[in-house]
Amino acid sequence: MDGLAAGLWQAWKLIFTFDPHLYEIVFLSLRVTLSAVVIASAIGLPLGAWLVIKRFRARRFAIALLNALMGLPPVVVGLAVYMLLSRSGPFGVLGLLFTPTAMIIAQVIIITPLIASIAHQTMRDLWAEYHDLLLSMNASRAQRIAAILWDGRRALLTAALAGFGRGIGEVGAIMIVGGNIDHVTRVLTTAIALETGKGNFAFAMGLGLILIALSLSVNLAIHWISRTERASIW
Repeated sequence: MDGLAAGLWQAWKLIFTFDPHLYEIVFLSLRVTLSAVVIASAIGLPLGAWLVIKRFRARRFAIALLNALMGLPPVVVGLAVYMLLSRSGPFGVLGLLFTPTAMIIAQVIIITPLIASIAHQTMRDLWAEYHDLLLSMNASRAQRIAAILWDGRRALLTAALAGFGRGIGEVGAIMIVGGNIDHVTRVLTTAIALETGKGNFAFAMGLGLILIALSLSVNLAIHWISRTERASIW
């Protein structure tokens, strides 16, 4: 209880004294994760819909592989991205290593399978409902995908939020490709790891509570803006 109380006090001080370093870290955390979620959703949602609609020989294997990739170890992703972006790697000339862009790339790879898999599971029922109608209208494959994505947009919000939840709490891959550089690539999770390693447990607990509050705030704000619960009632 003493540790929790100290953490709450540290979180309170950091927030309400308007610590500029804290807000820099928070804004970078949001920037990286929200960018990754937008990109991953643009890839994963159509991919999930495509797997629902398209019939091909290796379809079951593709779905199983997608589900397996949900558990992809983040540190392995971080190592792979590091090797690709390092000076000796194929994309080293771009100079992206130890930048927020590298962190976004790693998060996109981590959360895209999660978003695509949840989207696929969500849209199977929609496709069963609209299958005959869309075929009778002679809709193209792109039109079918667009139709079920649009109709299931509220349910698919859950997939995006799941991606956000995994991204905002990621530390392994972010540490590897970002380097935890102060004022450049330091985000909440890497700051917590750093402060814990230094023995500043109360400060680390304060940052952790801020991270939890940030994640809850974003989820509640998106649900409120989209009127998810109200739509389900009416």
